[in-house]
Amino acid sequence: MTATAPVLATDEIVFELDGQVAVVTLNRPAKLNSVTQEMSDALVEIAEWANDSNDVRAVVLTGAGERAFCAGSDIRSLDKYATPWDFRNRGDYCDALRLLRKPIIAAVNGYAFGGGLETAMTCDIRLASTTASFAAPEIKLGWIGGGGMSTFLAHSIGASNAALMLMTGDPIDAQRALAWGLVSELTEPDALLGRAIELARTIASRPPIAAETAKANLRAAYNLPQDAAIAYERDLQTVTFATDDAAEGRAAFAEKRAGVFHRR
Repeated sequence: MTATAPVLATDEIVFELDGQVAVVTLNRPAKLNSVTQEMSDALVEIAEWANDSNDVRAVVLTGAGERAFCAGSDIRSLDKYATPWDFRNRGDYCDALRLLRKPIIAAVNGYAFGGGLETAMTCDIRLASTTASFAAPEIKLGWIGGGGMSTFLAHSIGASNAALMLMTGDPIDAQRALAWGLVSELTEPDALLGRAIELARTIASRPPIAAETAKANLRAAYNLPQDAAIAYERDLQTVTFATDDAAEGRAAFAEKRAGVFHRR
């Protein structure tokens, strides 16, 4: 199905469609795109809409302005929770993005600190500008990240590098992030969003069920023992092989033409 495009209750999240690519911008540059609960709720709405929409095949997430991708949660908003238990059970923007079944690319255009780093790591692919920087600074304030910081860092950059970031809270620059595997590519700042959209268009041109299944399979590969992961992958391969899109892909290959895919 294709749902009506979401009408968001905040202008601090901007949603645009560029063909089959949804571009989502955290739009609070004066506050380094730090996230409020209203922004988190809007991300939930976007994720749910995009999952149901045949018009969206890939998503790009970025931040407004030149200074920040996202500086995490708005610290001042955290005092509104009456108890630590209320804080623990709040709606979280990283959880919102994990609802998304469509491939998502982070275009990190500045600070990706705290929850902003978690947000970037929730995305499937991370591109960054040469001026970007990354940090897990929660330890400096007396707590640790809670949106997947440790597991994402350990999987992305290894246990020792993760420990360095988590236990010092100090930032690393874009060049080190690339060397450690935290990001896939660096671009000049003015080329970042264009490159992210270009990559998203490439992914959007692939058979969409296969792309969504590849995302689900990669997540499973992180969590399952190897033999179980291989068996699960074989099952998913069988499911995708049976789709109309896979039949179209085989026909297009035989006829030496571009495939036309309908997410069926």
